[in-house]
Amino acid sequence: MRKKFLVYLVSIVAFFGPFTQTIYTPMLPEIGQQFQASQDAINLTVSIYPLFFAIMQLVYGPLIDKYGRRRILLIGFLFFLLATVGAAMSSSVQMLILFRALQACGGAVGSVAALTVIGDLFEGKSRGRAMGIYQMLVALGPGLGPIFGGFVGQHYGIHRIFWALFGITLVLWFILLLFLPETKTKASGVDRFRIRQLSNVLTHRVGLAIVVLGSVQYSVFYLLLILLPNILTDLYKLSPSQTGLMFLPISLCVVIGSLVGGRIQEYFDLKKLLITMAFLNMATILLFAVVASVSLPILTLSLSLFGIFLGISLPLQTTLLANELPHHRATSTGVYNFFRYVWMTIGPVVGSFFYRFGFQMEFYACVIIFACALVFIYRQLFIAADVLKKETAK
Repeated sequence: MRKKFLVYLVSIVAFFGPFTQTIYTPMLPEIGQQFQASQDAINLTVSIYPLFFAIMQLVYGPLIDKYGRRRILLIGFLFFLLATVGAAMSSSVQMLILFRALQACGGAVGSVAALTVIGDLFEGKSRGRAMGIYQMLVALGPGLGPIFGGFVGQHYGIHRIFWALFGITLVLWFILLLFLPETKTKASGVDRFRIRQLSNVLTHRVGLAIVVLGSVQYSVFYLLLILLPNILTDLYKLSPSQTGLMFLPISLCVVIGSLVGGRIQEYFDLKKLLITMAFLNMATILLFAVVASVSLPILTLSLSLFGIFLGISLPLQTTLLANELPHHRATSTGVYNFFRYVWMTIGPVVGSFFYRFGFQMEFYACVIIFACALVFIYRQLFIAADVLKKETAK
């Protein structure tokens, strides 16, 4: 029971990273009016967040491995709290941009620390279930953020969004202070940091395969989220409120898939299961490209299936990463998250540019890229492993 409480505790901290990224997106027009700022400046307050969030993954990983999980998590989350106060007191769009970047710098500690603590506390099959809980809560963040921020902002004003966020997370910080123990042991961490530790995950055959898969999946996932409103408007002339509801199936299915993925890995070979789920995830992208223009229910079904298989594969990746790189667990997690969040930003930018040529062609291209990535991942997980075994046997 104690371990399960800690899983939920650190996963909730990680939840506030993506939750904060999207928290005030429904209020963007009002923010522009209040600060008398251009649309580009207002968009920058949102887009700057994932950039710093990604960079700080590389910073927190080595720090957590060296100085421990509890200390760095408390310091990083306290930094997030102070930056949230700054965002709440911002009187110009320039101040808001600055404190949003600082929010990301502090909030980024949650995802690295949570996965590392879970890796410390659990082994084997139980680790998979705990990773499923983590992925479920993190997946809820981007969807619940706009709902919370839209309600608070509409009734109490824009600045109250950040004050409400500060109040909630301050309580969470004190809970961490009181109940989170240090989970680092001599076997799970290192005392000295060397720069090559950052490249360990990229030179490790399984680590590199997981980074490639996570990068491709997040790139396509966020491309789909960004383009979906345009696709629905162009094909089915949906209103903004109707378009918003279309995000629910994919969000809920990612959550459900994460829970399923945390449990079914107990009964299958982890690497084979990961390849299978990744292949099915790729197949649903092809399905979406083919059937999106047929009817709205079929489009919704394809989105739901995409969410399910994506959700299932996410805890498989983090479990496998924790199993394969136990001595640099936080650093490898930071590198993995860094590439995921970078491609989460790059994918939609590139995809939005090519949308003018038709979304079907765009997603067909995604399928081809995904297929090439799967060939590489399969070679890393199985063929390279077999070659290594034969060489070792000699």
